[in-house]
Amino acid sequence: MSSEYIEETNEDEEVKSNDYDTHEEVSDGKKPSLQKLRRYDSLDLESAKVPSLHGHGTQGVEWSVILQLAFQSIGVVYGDIGTSPLYVYSSTFANGINHSDDILGVLSLIFYTITLIPLIKYVFIVLRANDNGDGGTFALYSLICRYARVSLIPSQQAEDCDVSNFQLDLPSKRLKRASKIKSKLESSQFAKYFLLIITMLGTSMVIGDGVLTPCISVLSAVGGIKEATAAMTEDRIVWISIAILVCLFMFQRFGTDKVGYAFAPIICVWFTLIGGIGVYNFIKFDPTVIKAINPKYIVDYFQRNKKDAWVSLGGVVLAITGTEALFADVGHFTVRSIQISMCTVTYPALILAYTGQASFLRKHEQSVSDTFFRSIPGPLYWPMFVVAVAAAIIASQAMISGTFSIIQQSLSLGCFPRVKIVHTSSKYEGQVYIPEVNYLLMLACVLVTISFRTTKKIGNAYGIAVVFVMTLTSSLLVLIMIMIWKTNILLVIAYVLIIGSVELVYLSSVLYKFDQGGYLPLAFAAVLMTVMYVWNNVYRKKYNFELDRKISLERLKEITANTNLCRIPGLAMFYSELVHGIPPIFEHYVANVPALHSVLVFVSIKSLPISKVAAEERFLFRRVEPKELNIFRCVVRYGYTDMHNEQESFEWTLVEKLKEFIKENIWFSHALVTTGKTAKRGEESDNGLVNRADVQDEINGRQETVERETSIVDKAWEVGVVHLIGESEVIASKGAGIGKRIVIDYAYNFLKKNLRQSEKVFDIPHRRMLKVGMTYEL
Repeated sequence: MSSEYIEETNEDEEVKSNDYDTHEEVSDGKKPSLQKLRRYDSLDLESAKVPSLHGHGTQGVEWSVILQLAFQSIGVVYGDIGTSPLYVYSSTFANGINHSDDILGVLSLIFYTITLIPLIKYVFIVLRANDNGDGGTFALYSLICRYARVSLIPSQQAEDCDVSNFQLDLPSKRLKRASKIKSKLESSQFAKYFLLIITMLGTSMVIGDGVLTPCISVLSAVGGIKEATAAMTEDRIVWISIAILVCLFMFQRFGTDKVGYAFAPIICVWFTLIGGIGVYNFIKFDPTVIKAINPKYIVDYFQRNKKDAWVSLGGVVLAITGTEALFADVGHFTVRSIQISMCTVTYPALILAYTGQASFLRKHEQSVSDTFFRSIPGPLYWPMFVVAVAAAIIASQAMISGTFSIIQQSLSLGCFPRVKIVHTSSKYEGQVYIPEVNYLLMLACVLVTISFRTTKKIGNAYGIAVVFVMTLTSSLLVLIMIMIWKTNILLVIAYVLIIGSVELVYLSSVLYKFDQGGYLPLAFAAVLMTVMYVWNNVYRKKYNFELDRKISLERLKEITANTNLCRIPGLAMFYSELVHGIPPIFEHYVANVPALHSVLVFVSIKSLPISKVAAEERFLFRRVEPKELNIFRCVVRYGYTDMHNEQESFEWTLVEKLKEFIKENIWFSHALVTTGKTAKRGEESDNGLVNRADVQDEINGRQETVERETSIVDKAWEVGVVHLIGESEVIASKGAGIGKRIVIDYAYNFLKKNLRQSEKVFDIPHRRMLKVGMTYEL
């Protein structure tokens, strides 16, 4: 079924939402017939008749496709973490090597850090927390929003959890602890704001990473050319870096699919070379470094160097830069493809590379400032140099792709201003490109490159952004483990003690370099969080304003009964963000234009905190009484990765679904009316008295009603469709404080006027569009 029938009830009657646990009891399949006949005022009666769709997750994907995606992911996801061997040892031993065994201590730190964070935490734990195939900070937040009602926008209903992708497979044990935490989250306004803010902070840090990664990668690559020729001055390096950055961002519009195929072979060659050279150095110089697998050398390293060892962790953490891209970019690929490429290619190559460099340093401690290139065998130096330059530039791609994915999610959840989402691949749904964000990232990269000019301060900033995001991801993941997965509490405690404590130690170390460039990602995050919070805060205030002043059914009947109101042929679609009821801007429209089209549909666009909504479950309709008015309400649901501009015409699809709803509505209504008659005929049938002519007359009558009602819609469609866009302006109310006036009158309105409007998001033709303006005082 494409839509569900919703019986008319009093508009002002409160929908009883017994939170999402009720769904588990109701949807056990014991009373399916009663579920269909329940009365709802909400438009969000979800279908739940379509088998669960898992977006672009791993289930149901052929192995050939998974292996193709695994190959592509090598070029897109691992460029950043893969190029870390270029500078980890030189950054860690910034003041030289004091003791030979310090090399073993640092190698042991690198080995266990890469094993614990990218491999165990992200590949085997965090990737499980994907939202129907999508990852990133907002994917974690959306999972929590689906299970506990912590969203600050009041557009949720208990029926939301009936949509196929909304459902969570929950274990039945350890319910008490999970329910207790869930109830505390739902009852605490502070907890709701705190969750939203740390989600925004994590998102901002990932976007900041998308700026810093290209800067440090390209500058280090071009800086390597300086060693090859003395003609390269610092100014030339900066301007060549800027030219490469501009080219890199201009290449983004071709999409992750083409970018991945172009870059993957280069990164594969890179991993092969660094792994092979690592084995060569390990055998040639000092195979005994294998004993660094013993964590005792970490303890000895800290005992010998104390504070200096703690400060040096800021260099060690560079070995896992770009790890968040594993999760943020999973929407471009699949969980299985990321796991395959990490376990079979990236992890072995990195461990071999760092082990080989440690073996080399045991015999050449004085070469620590340029470990990577000096450890390369002579004949391979120039080929390796060329591949290193290419790989360092490609490293930028990982965080750029992740930035696009995470902004798409935050946009759909009302936490980012409207921007254009371009789906660059018809084959792989999660691959997107955002033009405005791409150009802003490019501008930020150019400014950072011009301002800092060297990689030293950018490197300090880099570590803070990386570790902040990891720590926030762990915080949200612990909530998911307790509430949704209902993991054994001992395993949760083990995760916090082992992985959580490691991340906190690294965080304390990188914050030590705050004044040496570490402030940069925090400055980026502050700007981005301001933009996101201003947009989300005013959006919520505006939604609540409309919700408090929605038009009741009684008031709508009064408006349509007005003798001065005339009906004109045609079909009108009145767009608004309000899900519950008819927005107050409609009354403003009728007061100024006393005419209504023969068929009127109030369209509300709703984003659910899931990645995809099946096409069969997208449109929900309700008929507004009296039926003679031909007024309908419709909610169009999207997940945060769904395309809003599908190839099929939005208005054509809506009209077709409307006719299907009318047909179902009529047959369902007749079924209810004739239930008693059918029961009576059953008794008569037993006595042989049933009149088959009466049954046929009823069926013919229903068919005539269906044809008459749908013909009204067809005629209105043939005359023409008009799109009425409710564009409300917001201003601070009289007597508001200066802070509120700045946020609403200046910050929000500046963002709104300089970014995309509704008609651009939905490709509404301008010649058939009419904007209805109204000012709200918030």
